[in-house]
Amino acid sequence: MLERLSIELSQRCSKGCAFCYAHGAVDGETHFSAPEVLMLVRDAAAHGVRAVSFGGGEPLEAPALWPVLEGLENTLFRSLTTNGLPLKDDDVFERLVAARPNKVQVSIHFPDNSAEVSRVIEQVSELERRGIASGINLLVRQSGLEEARSAVRRIHGAGIDNRRIVFLPMRGEDTPSSEQVATVAGAPFQSTSCLSGCGPKPRFCSLRWDRTVAWCSYTESRRRLMSPSYVGIVEALAGLGVRSCG
Repeated sequence: MLERLSIELSQRCSKGCAFCYAHGAVDGETHFSAPEVLMLVRDAAAHGVRAVSFGGGEPLEAPALWPVLEGLENTLFRSLTTNGLPLKDDDVFERLVAARPNKVQVSIHFPDNSAEVSRVIEQVSELERRGIASGINLLVRQSGLEEARSAVRRIHGAGIDNRRIVFLPMRGEDTPSSEQVATVAGAPFQSTSCLSGCGPKPRFCSLRWDRTVAWCSYTESRRRLMSPSYVGIVEALAGLGVRSCG
């Protein structure tokens, strides 16, 4: 039985990183509306789904995020992953705090960028001070292990330990081994389940901005969602495999 959904609300993202598995772009699209997402997630919650995470693209650039967060309060656990750039706008930051998500993860895509590391540490710390549980997603490249270690030392020095960090291996190319990620973390750590092996995880599924469903956020083994419902998700996943992104 599914317990967790990951939903890309939009492909739109002003950062537009070349490695983005969602191919985020400034002029990115979306095929989901807020009422559809609310209907879908509420139905999923009624069937036992306990948590939903919102991503993209950049979810804070998706207009649907705000009515969805507000409409799902007290329905299930609501989290989102952001690159943090929109949070530089005080109005966006205050609006996010007011929406009271259960958790916010802010991504460091470039551990070698000192300004990005500093910004994310500051944003995560301020969210925590404002009562929003928060953490960091740290992207680890095989070619940038020492830079990632340096970023981790700074993050730990700010009082953010590995319980609040998710160590994400770069997918596709420049992918580190699990042993290499462990040397970056320096202690027990959290990562994606695919770090130890590629394959479906029956309690989790991903819905992409183009209304396709998959067992994993990274794979291209996807199928069209025919109806925005729990049954629609289950039907799309039936018999679907996972094509490795490695």
